[in-house]
Amino acid sequence: MHITLAAGRFVRMLLSALLLSLAVLAHAADAPTGIRLYVIDCGRIDASDMSLFDDSGALDGKPGTMSVPCFLIRHPKGILLWETGLGDAIADHPNGIDFAPGIHGSVRIRLVDQLKALGLKPSDIDYLAFSHWHIDHTGNANLFGNATWILQRRELAAATGLAPPPFESLAPVSAYKNAKMRLIDGDADVFGDGSVRLLSLPGHTPGHQALQLQLPHAGVVLLSGDLYHSREARRLRRVPRVNVDRAATLASMNRFEAIATRTHAKVVVQHDPRDIALLPHFPAYLH
Repeated sequence: MHITLAAGRFVRMLLSALLLSLAVLAHAADAPTGIRLYVIDCGRIDASDMSLFDDSGALDGKPGTMSVPCFLIRHPKGILLWETGLGDAIADHPNGIDFAPGIHGSVRIRLVDQLKALGLKPSDIDYLAFSHWHIDHTGNANLFGNATWILQRRELAAATGLAPPPFESLAPVSAYKNAKMRLIDGDADVFGDGSVRLLSLPGHTPGHQALQLQLPHAGVVLLSGDLYHSREARRLRRVPRVNVDRAATLASMNRFEAIATRTHAKVVVQHDPRDIALLPHFPAYLH
């Protein structure tokens, strides 16, 4: 009797392990085998006072450093560049430049040089997308006039409207006027196979979005955009003073975390140097 029960338990455990293995294999099979994620150094921001990034006052007077990465996604159906960084022209200033009192930006290596290391020119980029239209995400945008720009309609409308929220000058993104555009409303599947998805997460700006990747080996990766500016901001649900809609920001955080939990995603807080340091060092890639 005891032998029969033990054998039954063993069979059930074996079946459970087999089903789990099959589920993992099926999950990995969701992503095309050729998809790769490259992390590109597109600058750094040093702030003497991080008060802009928490409306509770917890960061008032405290300094901070933020990474400014770009991400290149190679897919069998094309190449997507997510974010374009601070702008290669800043590399001409070895000590960087001040964007505003107490906010300093620097670029150590040009985006175009890093693309060249991958055998690419700006004209080789098929698709361009941004988390939002702030200068640390759009600095090199005009290099990619040949790409298809995937833009949230609300972000474009807010940035170009008669009474926009606090967007920077449109000069860094002026190429959008002549570029091929794909205007979207909400989430979008870039390549049509679910492996690269834009997630609408408004609040920081009206059309703010994040990027969800399904990689063949690493699984789901979520690139946060400016939903969070640090790991602590994520843990404490900090809402920056510069955000255009506090309620929308909190709702977007709820949605993002629900997706992260459901998909067991690796979350990358783009502006946190600690998260960027954990990713493969260029020109290595995540796949």
